[in-house]
Amino acid sequence: MDIKESDWKTFRRLRQLALERYCQRVLEDVQRVIEKGEEGNHERYLKLWKLLQSRDETIGVAFDDSRRSRAIIQLLNIVAENLLTEAELNQFSDDLRGRIKAIRSL
Repeated sequence: MDIKESDWKTFRRLRQLALERYCQRVLEDVQRVIEKGEEGNHERYLKLWKLLQSRDETIGVAFDDSRRSRAIIQLLNIVAENLLTEAELNQFSDDLRGRIKAIRSL
């Protein structure tokens, strides 16, 4: 499922922005776990470990091994995580937006 060159260039640029947003979200979640004072250190450590494992799976699917042939799958995951605004998504071609919308409606 390759995409047009112009969409690939847009994807690469917005992918970086989405990655930064995702990492910021994870770091905020980590901060909340660390600062939660009612639990003991071991409980917080276990929660943190589970959180990072879960987030690592998501980041892998959405951002690892970025290739043009995988861009639609990664973009779908980025969209599912609400990491791009509507204005940013509108930077893609009508064709790609239509394909994303069709896939998401399944």
